[in-house]
Amino acid sequence: MPAKSKKQQMAAGAALAAKRGEKSKSSLRGASKSMAKSMSKKELEKMASTKRKGLPKRANKSKK
Repeated sequence: MPAKSKKQQMAAGAALAAKRGEKSKSSLRGASKSMAKSMSKKELEKMASTKRKGLPKRANKSKK
C-alpha cells in the first residue's frame, strides 16, 4: 500500500530503519512507533518507497 501523504512516507521510512537496525527502536515516536510494531518489513518498504512528488503534506482526516 503506497503512502497517502509525505508525513506517512517519512514515518514509514523511520520505522523501516528501526526494523533494519539502522536506528534504535526507542528513538521512534508516534506513527512510526506503531508502524514498526504492526507492519511487516515488506509493507514498510512499499510505503517508504512511495515518491513524494504530488503527495499532500498531511492526509485529510475527513469523517464519512
